[in-house]
Formats: sequence, C-alpha cells, structure tokens
Amino acid sequence: MIQINGTITLDEGVLEHARDAIIEMVEASRAEDGCIDYTFAQDLSDPNVLVLYERWRDQEALQAHSQSAHMAKFQEAMQQFGQPSRNIRMYATDEGTEL
Repeated sequence: MIQINGTITLDEGVLEHARDAIIEMVEASRAEDGCIDYTFAQDLSDPNVLVLYERWRDQEALQAHSQSAHMAKFQEAMQQFGQPSRNIRMYATDEGTEL
C-alpha cells in the first residue's frame, strides 16, 4: 500500500476560491480504482494550511491517479492561485494495526 501524508500552505484567501475545485478533485479521486482513502482537511490552528492524507492500493494506482483527467483539470484550476508551499511525503506501508 502507498500512503501520502503532508501539508499544503495556501496564500491568504485562496481556499475560499479554490474549495469547489478541491472538492471536485477529491470526489473524483475517491472513485478511482485503487483509491483507499483521499482526504483534505483544514488545519484548525491555521486556516491556510490543508492536511493531505491519501492511501492507494499500489504504485500503479497512484501513477494512474497522477495522470488522470481530473488531476490535470485540478492542477490547471489551481495555477491561477500561484505555487503553494508543500510538504508532502510518500510511504510504502502495510495496512497497519487497529488501535
């Protein structure tokens, strides 16, 4: 399994304009073959920071996601807001242990 964790810091006010594009992309990503989880959340202590959490069945599913039409549309939509600061890491992992 592939897990992606990280943060994306947007400029002040960008989220209110980008929210619909983000929601559309998340919904399309969740419907992809191989997507286990796909979530953006807003940091409660800094509303300009989005927390990203993804889990994919395998590298092939993640690769297909990165080349999907909805990701290209999302990236094009987000270009109007400049280049956000990103701190995102990818991990190869197992299913973990339930706590």
